[in-house]
Amino acid sequence: MDKLLVLNLLVLVLCSVGRVKSSAYDKIVSHSRIRARKEGPNVCALQQVMGTNKKYFSTCRNWYKKSICGKPATVLYDCCPGYMRMAGLKGCPAVAPIDHVYGTLGVVKATVTQQYADESKIRENIEGPGSFTLFAPSDDAWKLLSSDERLKLSENGNLEMFNSLMFHTVDGRLLTKDMKNGLVVPSMLENHKLYINHYSNGVVTVNCARIIHGNQVATNGVVHVVDRVIPNVTDTIKDFLEKSEEFFSFTTAASAANLMDKLGEDGHFTLFAPTDEAFDNLPPGYFESIIENNPVITALAKYHLLNSVQCAEAIMIGTLYETEEGSSIEIGCDGNNITVNGIKIVSKKDIVTSNGVIHVINQVLIPDSAKDAIELMGKSQSSFKNFISEQGIVSALKPNLEYTFLAPPNEVLEAEMTSLDQRDLKLLLENHILNLKVTLSEMYTGQQLETLSGKFIRVFIYRTAVCLENTCMKRGSKEGKNGALHLVGSLIKTSDETVYQILKNKGEFSIFLSLMETAGLYDVLKEKGAHTIFAPTDEAFKDLTEEDIALLKSDLPFLRTLLLYHISDGIFVSAGLERGVTNMFKTLQGLNLQVKIVNNSVIVNTVDVPDNDLMATNGVVHVVKNVLYPASLPVGREDLRVLLKKLIKNIEIKFVFGFTYPEIQTFGSSRTFKIVYDDTKTKEYTFETRVIESAPKMTQVTRIVETNPATSKVTRVINRQPTTKVTRKVISGSGPGRRVSEKVKVRGETDGTIELEPQIIEGPDLSKILSIRDNPGLLMKESSKLTDLIRGGGNFSAARRAPAGIVRRKVVRSPLKPNV
Repeated sequence: MDKLLVLNLLVLVLCSVGRVKSSAYDKIVSHSRIRARKEGPNVCALQQVMGTNKKYFSTCRNWYKKSICGKPATVLYDCCPGYMRMAGLKGCPAVAPIDHVYGTLGVVKATVTQQYADESKIRENIEGPGSFTLFAPSDDAWKLLSSDERLKLSENGNLEMFNSLMFHTVDGRLLTKDMKNGLVVPSMLENHKLYINHYSNGVVTVNCARIIHGNQVATNGVVHVVDRVIPNVTDTIKDFLEKSEEFFSFTTAASAANLMDKLGEDGHFTLFAPTDEAFDNLPPGYFESIIENNPVITALAKYHLLNSVQCAEAIMIGTLYETEEGSSIEIGCDGNNITVNGIKIVSKKDIVTSNGVIHVINQVLIPDSAKDAIELMGKSQSSFKNFISEQGIVSALKPNLEYTFLAPPNEVLEAEMTSLDQRDLKLLLENHILNLKVTLSEMYTGQQLETLSGKFIRVFIYRTAVCLENTCMKRGSKEGKNGALHLVGSLIKTSDETVYQILKNKGEFSIFLSLMETAGLYDVLKEKGAHTIFAPTDEAFKDLTEEDIALLKSDLPFLRTLLLYHISDGIFVSAGLERGVTNMFKTLQGLNLQVKIVNNSVIVNTVDVPDNDLMATNGVVHVVKNVLYPASLPVGREDLRVLLKKLIKNIEIKFVFGFTYPEIQTFGSSRTFKIVYDDTKTKEYTFETRVIESAPKMTQVTRIVETNPATSKVTRVINRQPTTKVTRKVISGSGPGRRVSEKVKVRGETDGTIELEPQIIEGPDLSKILSIRDNPGLLMKESSKLTDLIRGGGNFSAARRAPAGIVRRKVVRSPLKPNV
């Protein structure tokens, strides 16, 4: 057991050491060996781009796609570096003979470099004692030089050839595992620098020349075969731009953005440099309009710069890179061409400088932050863009103001067009444009954003979604120079109706509305707020008789429990629900609703929601054809149990003898009272109501009847539970002294004048007297109480406790005066 533990630890240590010493190049060679294991020992699998001589130890992604740079690739099998084939044997079983650097050039078939080493007299150096690293151009690499360049090498007694090979040579053995990305090493030509980049896909470049056969160890060093003759560089990117005559416009933009100094400093940059011709192809007047706009011209210039060196030969597949401007561009390839954001715009690649590489492009790159907001729309929003142009909305937008476009996809907008006239269409489109620039990070729940039409749309933030009214945003938000673009999944639907009005107008919720009224819960449906209502239709109550409905209304705690389980605080739309999980909504009753999306349909507590997202000014309605009830909540009365079994068939109703429903208070709200003085003078007062938990043991009523009242406090003991203290603060109002009556103004109801008394009178209890003849003594006793009260001049006893189940929220009405 101990030996096994020691062995496992040893394997772990060896693996860790291997990971530390290995590099991306070494790993990809190892993977290529594994892919070719059926071909015999020491064979590596390579991919060759069809129609070219390019070969790569490919990444897994390229291997399984069977392509490189979007072009089909064939698989080749060759000996791994350092091994050879033997006649009659499978694979590459022989180790290549080791020789000095000059001799190794023949082993790796770099015959032209070996020939030039002879002719330039550098052979004696790389054959002799020492330790050298030679980056040897392949035979094909020398062919890439022009005839004039090759002729120049032989001038002055092959001096240029000697200098060139000395520039390809480094003092000391440098293996690929030692070549860290960004490494700079001095060559043996007057210490001129070589710039090494080691990429995560296993590609290693030296001044953007790719190592195609590496780590061929020699007795006095190592040879790496590269795919081109390595150019000697001394200029920075800034030097190159200033010396060239075709980058004047970009240099102007970069100077305005204070970027030129950066391009002259040490660093590792990639610049996509647009030519003057590329700037000439911009829309007329665009460049002139932004050159003085510092944020915009800075964004444009920096969008062409990467803070990393991306040589052309290291690009094997499209990859996103962050620009100096802050957003990303995709650098890819298509055969031998580099692509930028999928477009072949690179006319000349791999101009190596001392602080990076330049790729010349024939099109100016414009970031979103330098575009008008309307230009941010892509093909999937083309219908929206066309419609707002046709309706004259775009031309009406003021150029000095900012806007936000909420663009639906083409198919959604086009499906709605057939049912709209021109006026409704324009209003719909204007509701998808905001009167200000709002980015995603600036949005929050409860925020109201004004649209071009003057309507306001609400923002709802959920765990995995940001929604506007009934729809939610999709990925792809963009920010332009004068606005923003957000993609929405469906058309935005606003409403001018409350939840009550929606349910009333639909005509299929009459029983639900009647029950809400009986329960004293109308405020939730009518007044300001933000609630989600799962509203059961009349069909949900179809099995109930009139007696059942009467029973349902007779027990207020039970009725409120049932109804409040259909209502949740906050507005939750279906598009904001997280897919694949159960979304828990806490109801006003206290227990949770379980809501989820199944096959694009909303399910609540296993019950289908046939119609959803009916937006209201104070909430949202989701329609259900079943009454909802919490499965964990028992019932303690047999008659209510029978009633619930008629209503609810999707769960088993629990029965617990003696269980009673807790009292649930109705809701506080704002009221406007009209006070009448001396039957002639009136003045309006607005009261704010706050509900605070407290526990007084007796009822106390206080009224202020002086001029300019400040506050009015009303305390009630309710249902023997911890009581509610209601404090009303007078916001405005004044008037003469004596209060005669108050008129209560309730939204949606007819005003009525009612007499108000400061107390509830504790009078005789005549309910105990069934007949005068039955108990004349009791009649006399109770009558005497009334006589004493009258003689006492109003020294009434304390107010009665309210009957169980009744919650008093309004000013107490006198039992001796009828309601008006």
